[in-house]
Amino acid sequence: MVRSWVNPVLGGIESNPGYGLVVHPPLGKQLLAVGEALFGYTPLGWRVMTALFGAAVISFIFLLTRRLTQSTALALVAGVIAVCDGVLLVAAKFGMLDIFQVLFVVAAAWTLAGDMREVHGRFHDARLAGLITPGEPLGPRLGFRWWRFATGVLLGLSLSVKWSGLYYIAFFGLLSAFWDLWLRRRYGVRSPFAGAVLRDVPLALASLVALPAAIYAWSWRAWFASETSVYRHAVSDGTVADSAWPWLARLPESLGGWLYYHFSVLEFHGSLTSSSGHSHPWDSKPWAWLVAARPILYYSATDLDCGALSPCREMIYLFGTPAIWWLTVPVLAWAAWAWLTRRDTRVIVPLVAFAAGFVPWLAAFDRQMYFFYATALVPFTIVLLAIALGRLAQRGAPLRPGPVRRLAGYPITTGQAAAVVYLAVVVGMFLYWSPILYGMRIPEGYYQSLMWLPSWT
Repeated sequence: MVRSWVNPVLGGIESNPGYGLVVHPPLGKQLLAVGEALFGYTPLGWRVMTALFGAAVISFIFLLTRRLTQSTALALVAGVIAVCDGVLLVAAKFGMLDIFQVLFVVAAAWTLAGDMREVHGRFHDARLAGLITPGEPLGPRLGFRWWRFATGVLLGLSLSVKWSGLYYIAFFGLLSAFWDLWLRRRYGVRSPFAGAVLRDVPLALASLVALPAAIYAWSWRAWFASETSVYRHAVSDGTVADSAWPWLARLPESLGGWLYYHFSVLEFHGSLTSSSGHSHPWDSKPWAWLVAARPILYYSATDLDCGALSPCREMIYLFGTPAIWWLTVPVLAWAAWAWLTRRDTRVIVPLVAFAAGFVPWLAAFDRQMYFFYATALVPFTIVLLAIALGRLAQRGAPLRPGPVRRLAGYPITTGQAAAVVYLAVVVGMFLYWSPILYGMRIPEGYYQSLMWLPSWT
């Protein structure tokens, strides 16, 4: 796939007769192919791109927290927590698609937060310049918004990895529109709703809907360029005519085959339900993701000669660090409370992003699902945890003179001490469960001590 690229714009050739129907868009596969082109069809070639993207996810969690809080210290806190999460670690170690989408989604949240901050500043400048007047009922024009344009690009890349990117397009688009409406009302625009509909929504649709759709279509360039792509000639060979969508035969060859491919993928996903007999021992539902109740076993070796350690085993789980995942519901509740009662706008973007990755799956709860679907949730949980720790550190009375205070070198509060203790627990739990994140060889007794819940085994 990589060697046949004419250039990144026109694409190359896609030929995958051994696989047939691939039920995800091409971009993730193309990114994996880059690693294979550099390092061969080897474990390193398969995983180097996911490792790089996983490292970038940590960086963007830092950047998103920094942008929302304007605090480098809280951004470092978020980075430490992210490094110690088992889901983000293991997702970056396997040649799967999820970490690609996670990076694009977290980066899109970062650029969206940048747009929200920038447009807020533009309204402030417009009021100082006297541009918000009764004679202009719709309010000021805000000009081109590069941060929102960048958000559209990243959302298009997310959609080009997995169709679940549609959820983020919908939620981020609504957030952008309502943020503009709220700002027009806050700055005294006489007709804020009309102003938002006429001056904000059209450009938002262009940046956050039309642009992602165009990028998604561009990601299929190799499929269109190849004569051997799956269903490339579904119209002319009669496949479409014999299907449930014979009307596609009236479309041009390439477009009809492309849409037939999409309808086939949609049919596959729609039929992959538990009630129709599709089950898996590591299946999990969305409500279980909130507490990491059902991890996924990725690797297991139990018939090992361990000498004095026998019996022993090597295991790798997609496993969420409990100190992080078990606080998901409490920190979401706190963030909702802070938004609704304290008007803390810092929590809006991570809350909406979490909802985009979680709420739609509740409507399709009968579908076969796995814990790796929740990989995109934990970055926003971590950002909220960092914000909450920042609030906690501002509370409490100063500690009495003692070893902890003398070690810090300055008076610290009980809230600051509690935040430090929490970070220590996160790091300690990560180290404790690291054998099943790295596949270390451990005695059977140690493995059993890690399995706190029956649903983990």
